[in-house]
Amino acid sequence: QVQLVESGGGLVQAGGSLRLSCAASGRSISIYTMGWFRQAPGKEREFVAGISWRGSNTDYAVSVKGRFTISRDNAKNTVYLQMNSLKPEDTAVYSCAARGGPDLRRSPSDYGYWGQGTQVTVSS
Repeated sequence: QVQLVESGGGLVQAGGSLRLSCAASGRSISIYTMGWFRQAPGKEREFVAGISWRGSNTDYAVSVKGRFTISRDNAKNTVYLQMNSLKPEDTAVYSCAARGGPDLRRSPSDYGYWGQGTQVTVSS
């Protein structure tokens, strides 16, 4: 099994940037497809970004494409989400997740391992 711990969240003004990290332990993430999801109060969890095993393929939600960048460092067993040009509607709890398969997927049910999440709040 793999354990995931997110960090890097916080309060930022609109237009600002944050970099989230997801540190894994227990197993190498090199065999997992990784994803970032977010959940705002009263809303369902939604896909934000995904990255393939070696980082050669990525996928983004339309709402964040061009502003967010997902990356991974398998040697450090860590996945990152660089968030630029943040908007108030990006406010949510952000969680990373891992799935044991090569395909990029957007459904939370396709991911078997989850972190606890980190709060991101964007003020206007």
